[in-house]
Amino acid sequence: MVDVRAPSYTRSMSSELADFIEAGKALDADEREIAALALQHVDAVEQAEIDDEWSEVIARRLDELLTGKVKAVSGPETIAMARARSAARRK
Repeated sequence: MVDVRAPSYTRSMSSELADFIEAGKALDADEREIAALALQHVDAVEQAEIDDEWSEVIARRLDELLTGKVKAVSGPETIAMARARSAARRK
């Protein structure tokens, strides 16, 4: 039996975005490549804003670690926690 459900990434997108994706599927390979490159382009001003926001997040999280407000968790422990939460949601 074939699973015909929509891919999981489509469940949370707007109908407008879904329409754009469907229209993009009708493009030939060259047009899809051009569209993908255009969508990936971020101008310098926008990138500077993104970098500033990430700098703030990094500074806040580092402060939380250094002051003991949060506890560092190892990579394997983080993965185990994520798997446990995911399993709990599926029940």
